[in-house]
Amino acid sequence: MSKVVIYTTRFCPYCLRAKALLDHKQVDFEEIAVDSEPAKRQEMMEKAGRHTVPQIWIDDQHVGGCDELFMLERAGKLDTMLQPCS
Repeated sequence: MSKVVIYTTRFCPYCLRAKALLDHKQVDFEEIAVDSEPAKRQEMMEKAGRHTVPQIWIDDQHVGGCDELFMLERAGKLDTMLQPCS
């Protein structure tokens, strides 16, 4: 599987939805909580150019947030992105 990183906050409903989709697909992901970590939030904003959560990366590709993740799923592209590069 590809490496998936998701920046989240604890009570964000969009974060919960994105993580539920990844869990449903049995995808391991690294979760970086930014609730009480200003440095991690700053890191996320610098990398993504956005301040909202979740922010999701698959390998080195920034996917965006929850809406973009679900758009990839509906378009049938998410599973391909989650496959390891050969």
